[in-house]
Amino acid sequence: MKMVNMKETNMPVWRQPVRQLIDYDGFKEYTEIQSKVIPLIMAGRDVIGIAPTGTGKTHAYLLPLLQNIDTSKTTVQAVVMAPTRELAQQIYKRAAEIVRFDPHIRIKLISSGMDKQRMAGALKIQPHLVIGTVGRLRDLFVDEAVLRLNNAKVMVVDEADMLLEMGFLPQVDEVCGRMGADLQMLVFSATIPDQMQPFLKKYMHNPVEVSVGQDRRDKPKIEHILVNCRHMTYQQKLLKILPGFKPYTCLIFARTKQEVSLTAAAMKDAGYRVIEMRGDMKPRERKQALRAIEADKTAYIVASDIMARGIDIPSVSHVVSLGLPSELEYYTHRAGRTGRAGRSGICYTLYNENDVHGLRTLRDSQKIPFVYRDFRGGQWVAAKPFDYRRPKPQTAADVQIKKILAKPIKKVKPGYKKKRQLAIDKIRRQQRRDKIKGYIKAEQKERAKQKQRVKGGYGC
Repeated sequence: MKMVNMKETNMPVWRQPVRQLIDYDGFKEYTEIQSKVIPLIMAGRDVIGIAPTGTGKTHAYLLPLLQNIDTSKTTVQAVVMAPTRELAQQIYKRAAEIVRFDPHIRIKLISSGMDKQRMAGALKIQPHLVIGTVGRLRDLFVDEAVLRLNNAKVMVVDEADMLLEMGFLPQVDEVCGRMGADLQMLVFSATIPDQMQPFLKKYMHNPVEVSVGQDRRDKPKIEHILVNCRHMTYQQKLLKILPGFKPYTCLIFARTKQEVSLTAAAMKDAGYRVIEMRGDMKPRERKQALRAIEADKTAYIVASDIMARGIDIPSVSHVVSLGLPSELEYYTHRAGRTGRAGRSGICYTLYNENDVHGLRTLRDSQKIPFVYRDFRGGQWVAAKPFDYRRPKPQTAADVQIKKILAKPIKKVKPGYKKKRQLAIDKIRRQQRRDKIKGYIKAEQKERAKQKQRVKGGYGC
């Protein structure tokens, strides 16, 4: 991730509260996505920002939003949409830090899991910046008409590909369709699927697409380790290898909420302190889980893939995948929860034969440098790759053929390749004849033994 000095000339002169927030957060340099996107947003352009997780996308849009808010007005001026309540809460916490430097700014979290009537009552005075989940924003804007998003000039759609995957795009469309025609649209995501193109064309005006990768200086230093379950279930193998971990925080991913519950129960029975994060948890349970994570009260979190996108837990040192996710691209989102901001981390993947095809795809197409380990006798040892094939023992004929092929050619004579191939073919024919003779001898010996057994039987 390319870093750019904070004094870069094409950046805005930040108003004092924003400047204080930047200093408070300890920012010294802009990331590449920030240095490219912030001037465009400040110029009023629609932007599609494509960047991997951990590259600073959130502050790339938050800083311009906070810079442009006019606290003398009593209308909603900007909206941020997120696919999950956890991500919405995380964005809100980052944005709300500015209140300590500008107490007149009003920032509101409108999220699922919060009491709708209480939120509606708190909207008698409209916030300047609204951050929330799609469904609840739609309820209060379209159905209840207590949240007046039609006055907003900027809409941010964060983790856009995840909104599409979760089926929220029609609701996003419904909200944006009721906002102004001059709306500035900012879309941020790790990828932009083809299915999103109609939506982007409908609401974005000549957008600038900014795509960045990760510079090696800030690239996650993640070790990818594969552990074969063999005859065990994921949960059984996990309990076998957990004594080999010394995590600060270990994030364990399962495919479904049922597997999350099963894994957490098995770990609790084994004496581990565990926090569960599932999509079907009640709002109070989710809040308690997030508070416990923030307070670092436990070393182990078992989660479904909802936690793999956008949520930043800086203390994660180990990630464990119980099999591969249903969508292979989620593997990188899982692994990306560790090794944040250039730190090192370890990603273990427990696999069985059903995962081999996906692992081969990740290894060959995405060039993930897997290493193979197992935990035996209280220590980690090297293991064989998932596609390991035991070499066949060499025969005398194989040795002869190797000698022919390795023999140096001092002088090239006409037809030398043909003569060499004829010599090899002769050896192979002799090899086949020897095999046939061996089979015949074995059969003769077996028939002789049978005759001997028959004679012995009659003599009793």
